[in-house]
Amino acid sequence: VQLVESGGGSVQAGGSLRFSCAASGYTVSSTRMGWFRQAPGQEREGIATTHQADGSRWYDDSVKGRFTISKDNAKGILYLQMNNLQPEDTAVYYCAASDLRASIHSASTWSYWGQGTQVTVSS
Repeated sequence: VQLVESGGGSVQAGGSLRFSCAASGYTVSSTRMGWFRQAPGQEREGIATTHQADGSRWYDDSVKGRFTISKDNAKGILYLQMNNLQPEDTAVYYCAASDLRASIHSASTWSYWGQGTQVTVSS
């Protein structure tokens, strides 16, 4: 299983970025996938996940209304659209995949991880 992220970078506050996470050796449509981020000196936190069965989405309050998670099952790609970015969004972002037992509230329950991509938001 391999998760390869692309996107990210540096923007000014109020700007937008989009991440893509291409999954190989993994069935995107039938498993749990999500996005996490880790700021310096902090734990890795889950910020968005999509339910594999009904497509429902969950967002952390810190990104709700600004970030959108989506996936293309046919292409096996998970996306994260990030709008109105703020300096507090600066972190390394990771996509993750796992089985149904994984919890977005616990990074240790996820089995597979992307390589991580830096996002830096300047004020």
